Amino acid sequence: MDSYDVVVVGAGPAGLAAARRASECGKRIAIIDDNPAPGGQIWRGESPDLPNAKLICGARVVAAPAPHRLTVETFDSAFEVAYGALVLATGARERFLPFPGWTLPHVAGAGGLQALVKSGLPIAGKRVVVAGTGPLLLAVAAYLKKRGAIVPLVAEQAESVTRFGFTLVRYPRKLLQAIRFRTGLRYVTGCWPVSAEPGAVTLSRGGTVECDYLACGFGLVPNTELLTLLGYGAAEGIYAAGDVTGIGGLDLAVVEGEIAGLAAGGRPDEARRLLPAVEGHRRFAAALEETFALRPELKGLATDDTIVCRCEDVTLGRIRRHSGWREAKLQTRCGMGPCQGRVCGPAVEFLLGWKAESVRPPIFPARIGTLSRTP
Repeated sequence: MDSYDVVVVGAGPAGLAAARRASECGKRIAIIDDNPAPGGQIWRGESPDLPNAKLICGARVVAAPAPHRLTVETFDSAFEVAYGALVLATGARERFLPFPGWTLPHVAGAGGLQALVKSGLPIAGKRVVVAGTGPLLLAVAAYLKKRGAIVPLVAEQAESVTRFGFTLVRYPRKLLQAIRFRTGLRYVTGCWPVSAEPGAVTLSRGGTVECDYLACGFGLVPNTELLTLLGYGAAEGIYAAGDVTGIGGLDLAVVEGEIAGLAAGGRPDEARRLLPAVEGHRRFAAALEETFALRPELKGLATDDTIVCRCEDVTLGRIRRHSGWREAKLQTRCGMGPCQGRVCGPAVEFLLGWKAESVRPPIFPARIGTLSRTP
């Protein structure tokens, strides 16, 4: 079992900022991330230049068998890591909302399709409709178009984003970025996917549009499973930073990462001096959340025959027969597949108001050999 002064879980912007600051404090650091390379979705593949730091990629924390210990699994091994302080920068994932046809092969998450293209998926000449909500849609559409995709339109479910545009005036860099992303794109507000068919999507406005891909995402959901398992807020020496604490964008993630890294590194006074910067970014995050709040009409897209839990093929009608998440899980296996409720959980919470009642290890599917190491 290797031991480190500071372990950072997540090698996105928040995690790398935390590792850099903790490294400046002279601490021995390990950075654990489940992607094959560091950087997260935004800085994918960028290698950090950090002294006293060991980067462990392609690895997942699956359990916490004892205080200040983590069980980590890679594709071919498992081991335990001991830490003095822990920074959780586990980021966020896309929220998917079910509608007829959302499980078809040509329907993908907006960020997920972007990641596939970054990994080599050919997109030139393909027609891609981008739909859902949030600034990520424009960023993805601009990226795909730059790679040669044909983007007929970007469908934003929010009715009006004009007020948010005025908010961006106070953030010139973000405003210029938004203008750059939107240039040359058809951006339709108050519009969302109603259903998908092979090679096409039907929208609430504009009828049916032919496409090779539908890139669809309804905002982001923080990855709080490990945070909940460890009892964040009650356990000493555990810090959180970035989207896991609430969706706030790159700038907020970096500042929070720096604060967490300094605190974990034993320099709390320096960490406190960065707190005023957080407030401005939080105001931006609040405006973001208000502008792109999910509209109630989206709750009516799925029919009783629509699959909600893709892992276990559980329809909305079967889930609705039960009184809560726990009963539905026990009776239908909803949320018990490989994703462990990461896809269907947020969808059920939006549709029915049910929340997962607990988090138990392993928080990711793990091999028997790995679990046998955990007391």
